[in-house]
Amino acid sequence: MARKGDNQKLKMLYLAKIFLEETDDAHGLEMPEIIDKLDAYGVNADRKTLYRDFDELRNFGLDIISNKSGHNVYYSIGGRDFELPELKLLVDSVQSAKFITDRKSNQLIKKLESLVSVHEAKQLHRQVIMSGRIKTMNESIYYNVDKLHEAINENKQIKFKYFDWNLKKEMEPRYDGMWYQRSPWALMWDDEKYYLVVYDSKHGSMTHYRVDKMMDIRILDEPREGLEAFREFNAAHYSNTLFGMFSGEETKVTIEAANHMIGVMIDRFGKDIIIAPVDGEHFRTTVTVAVSDQFFGWIIALGGEVKIVAPGPVVEKMKDLLAKVSDQYTK
Repeated sequence: MARKGDNQKLKMLYLAKIFLEETDDAHGLEMPEIIDKLDAYGVNADRKTLYRDFDELRNFGLDIISNKSGHNVYYSIGGRDFELPELKLLVDSVQSAKFITDRKSNQLIKKLESLVSVHEAKQLHRQVIMSGRIKTMNESIYYNVDKLHEAINENKQIKFKYFDWNLKKEMEPRYDGMWYQRSPWALMWDDEKYYLVVYDSKHGSMTHYRVDKMMDIRILDEPREGLEAFREFNAAHYSNTLFGMFSGEETKVTIEAANHMIGVMIDRFGKDIIIAPVDGEHFRTTVTVAVSDQFFGWIIALGGEVKIVAPGPVVEKMKDLLAKVSDQYTK
């Protein structure tokens, strides 16, 4: 333990630490408490010099305020870079993000807690306890995102392996560990997952991969390809046409729905969709989607309130899927 006065040169740093860690709008410290806390750090202090120190810290940018309550004066930090409600929002975002593992979530939240006093940090901790969600099991995604940003910023191609989970809950590389070589262009966030948008030179088109299923990512010396394709790439349109980021043939599909389902349609396809009344209780709209089983599953999940009415081939695919599912349960 430091002897009294041993850390005198660090006085201002310890004083700032005390204010930042132990005070907030609802918790202040009286002068004797501040002197005692500095003493515990091996720093001598008295009232007269502390008043000057407070002014120096204010000049430095710390919002040190004083509040009088009866005969007592309490000193604390006023404004901070982040307000508590803002940090609660960030904590909830980190905790709910499926692409971040539990361990990494806890580490990030600990760092966010350091931005407020120990008293306010407890409120952030209580919020974490309430937020139990399924998280990814791939620890490397935290570093994958950083490496992919590096490749994009350096205009370089990458190679990687792509895996699926097997019945033993093990990561099993696709195609016996084949390397994928692609040109990375952007990272997208959809349905609480990270996706990498790339140019596939073999097929001459843009496609995407789930970042949490990528492994052994390596940055190559070769420059990226597909600049023109990316310039024509519309991220919002791409995301809206896909369901669960499952690709399929893009088709204009006409959907008929009950009037109270309009909010569902706008949430999914945006406010620019054209609405045509059918009768007093139903409307129709035509949207462009990547036709896939995931799209049909979305329609099914909405129950009898929504149905596909055109084009004929898509309606037939829907009927075939419903018959197949029904047959499974009939048997």
